[in-house]
Amino acid sequence: MVLTAIASIQIGSALAAQLFETIGALGTVAWRLAFAALFLLVATRPRLPEGGRAALLPIFAFGAVIATMNALFYMAIERVPLGIVVTIEFLGPLGVAAWRSTRWLDRAWVGLALLGVALLAPIGESSLDPVGLMLAACAGAGWAGFVLLSEPVAKRTRGNSGITFGMSIAAVMTLPFGIAPAGIVFTDPVILGTLVAVALLSTAIPFSLEFQALKRMSATVYGTLIALEPGAAALAGALILDESLTLRSLVALLCVSTAALGQALTAERTSA
Repeated sequence: MVLTAIASIQIGSALAAQLFETIGALGTVAWRLAFAALFLLVATRPRLPEGGRAALLPIFAFGAVIATMNALFYMAIERVPLGIVVTIEFLGPLGVAAWRSTRWLDRAWVGLALLGVALLAPIGESSLDPVGLMLAACAGAGWAGFVLLSEPVAKRTRGNSGITFGMSIAAVMTLPFGIAPAGIVFTDPVILGTLVAVALLSTAIPFSLEFQALKRMSATVYGTLIALEPGAAALAGALILDESLTLRSLVALLCVSTAALGQALTAERTSA
């Protein structure tokens, strides 16, 4: 599930970047979340959780986190190259993995993955926009919140109801940013079709898969496996865009891949 989500997000992100010049980053986020929420509402037919206000509070927080992390991520890639933003953002789930772990072996795998992520991030380059770097780091904090809130939301909902409610709340929160470009969205079939594809590939499919995956694995395993995404982006750039990989990049990919495989093979089993 996690690996399929990684591939889906990479394709969706490439499509979404083509929309920035016409409807803007926040407009893209707003309509992406709106279409994704619509798809999930039709597909899952969610049921309201029992428990009153106490059960609804984590769901509202979950939706706020989804809206915030997506908006910050798109604002960051307007200023900083996508690969660097993704790499910095991964510090969020990796931090959760390190914090939640109690075994030295788990922390060793996380440390190796963190080394690989650090090698992929050219933080020392003076040309990088500091505002973009800060937005990427904040998006990473939002991703950490997504991982942590998935557990209480999953306990209070059935199936994919939790992610559906969270996505719907996020869509309502970001909808004001989609009002201005609405005319272009619904009059240009290319933009509308691209947004629908982005909603499926970057939001509905991967979020649902990750939400279900987090019910079946620990946050430590998830945080390390998901670290494969910067490596997948670098590999896609080499194969599709003919971008060369430096020795530093190859070492980073080896570190992250080894950590992901080692964590998956040695992790303690958790009940679904």
